[in-house]
Amino acid sequence: MRKVLSYIRRAVDDYGMIEEGDLIAVGVSGGKDSLVLAAGLAALRDFYPKKFDIVAVTLEMGFKDAPSYYEVAAFFEKAGVKYVRKKTEIGKIVFDVRNESNPCSLCSRMRRGALNEEAKSLGANKVALGHNFDDAVETFMLNLFYEGRIGCFSPVTYLDRRDVTVIRPLIYMPERDCAGAARRLSLPVTPSACPANEHTERENMKALLRTLEKDNKGLRDRIFGAMVRGDVDGFGVLKGEDKK
Repeated sequence: MRKVLSYIRRAVDDYGMIEEGDLIAVGVSGGKDSLVLAAGLAALRDFYPKKFDIVAVTLEMGFKDAPSYYEVAAFFEKAGVKYVRKKTEIGKIVFDVRNESNPCSLCSRMRRGALNEEAKSLGANKVALGHNFDDAVETFMLNLFYEGRIGCFSPVTYLDRRDVTVIRPLIYMPERDCAGAARRLSLPVTPSACPANEHTERENMKALLRTLEKDNKGLRDRIFGAMVRGDVDGFGVLKGEDKK
């Protein structure tokens, strides 16, 4: 947990993610990243100088053979974290009604909207998502390769229509460290029931970056560093530092 807290606190402090009195809705899919994030924020709230609280939220997608989330619920009860499960029809809409050939984009938009709406209904002013360091690099490269633009998600985003702020406290934590932390902390990681799981453009980008990094050690670090130095979508705005 010490390593998890180190990554999270650095990101929270660098980008001013948490303020006094925040109620943060943590999006929990049941995957390793979202569970590591929720566990880390639950630990951070016990000693962080700015008092805040969290509520964990799982969107039930309506997939066939969806997990029960029983172990996830038991974990949050033990951790003293309120846990909310929200039933949705997102899976059916994306795969059955719309029959999307590229389902990830629509699914992501619908999930974000449903999560933000649920957060507001719970009185939360912030939503925390479990995107990690590798997700940031992959998203940057996906935008470059497939859309021909320089861009990524932002560490902190205020959504004026929803009056909610989205934060991503795991942006400094590599995926391998998330996986290691989930094992060491015995987190109840739940397999995804999504039909498109592991068959996406993101998975192809992961494979490409692994191949490129064999002959270019530290490639991901250099890409992330370029995002910070170029202030790509807010990555360069570090609290207390002059932007060069």
